[in-house]
Amino acid sequence: MSEGSVTEAIAVAGAGRRRRAPGNWRPLLLLVPAFVLVSLFFLAPLIDVFVRSVTDPQPGLQNYAWLVSTEANIAVVLRTFGTAIAVTAVCLLLAYPYAYLMTIVSDRTRNLMQLFIMMPLWTSILVRTLAWMVLLQDTGPINGLLAAWFGIGPVPLIRTTFGVALGMSQVLLPFMVLPLYSSMAKIDKRLLPAASNLGANPVTAFFTVYLPLSRPGIFSGGVTVFILGLGFYIIPALLGSSKETMISALIQQQISVFLMWGQGTALGVFLLLCTILILVVVSRVNKQGSLFPGVER
Repeated sequence: MSEGSVTEAIAVAGAGRRRRAPGNWRPLLLLVPAFVLVSLFFLAPLIDVFVRSVTDPQPGLQNYAWLVSTEANIAVVLRTFGTAIAVTAVCLLLAYPYAYLMTIVSDRTRNLMQLFIMMPLWTSILVRTLAWMVLLQDTGPINGLLAAWFGIGPVPLIRTTFGVALGMSQVLLPFMVLPLYSSMAKIDKRLLPAASNLGANPVTAFFTVYLPLSRPGIFSGGVTVFILGLGFYIIPALLGSSKETMISALIQQQISVFLMWGQGTALGVFLLLCTILILVVVSRVNKQGSLFPGVER
């Protein structure tokens, strides 16, 4: 084929692609209903919340100034983040061995373990919280057992930060187990015996081989539990007291009780920005491998 023929063929192909280019946008029209739905039910309320936070009761940043200058608000924010961190740590400590056990048992036992971890998700969170109220009250079964066996009691379990963290941990535990199991199931079971054959003791082999490989599950489960813990309302409201108020309860109080929409929406925007910031930071840390710097992904 001559050089002129090749050039002509390329020109024809390019013209054909240019003629077909408008048709390539047609599949994107399928995204229009989803975009409209998200805009109406997600973006529009967010915009309204932000606008209220800087315009109610008058234009300005006074609501955000109130947020950062009031000691009670700072205490609520610190309590919320502290409780969410504690719940995340408890869920990780409980879920990690459970998820690991799921990877080494038989299929039948694994199915039973999955059933046990999924059953709480099939029960109303309100029902579970009411059950915890019965268990943790001063005259409840737990205090009864402590008094009968150890002569202790009544121990204040309800209306405390401990009671709130306990109820949240029970609810959020499945959100930690499932990502961990998904990550651990992909790890080659021969790696730990291989590390032992090379002279590593079981503890060293676990921390240098197995734990770094389960990092994706730790990150995804930890972020999910932590972010969900920041926005909990029912459990802190029923198992806690005014001394255990968290951000969600403070938002409800400002809007429903005091009718201070500007201050309530400012708290909501602050919580949203904190969540976005956490996601960005954790994503960067996970991508760079800063949790286990000596291990390549």
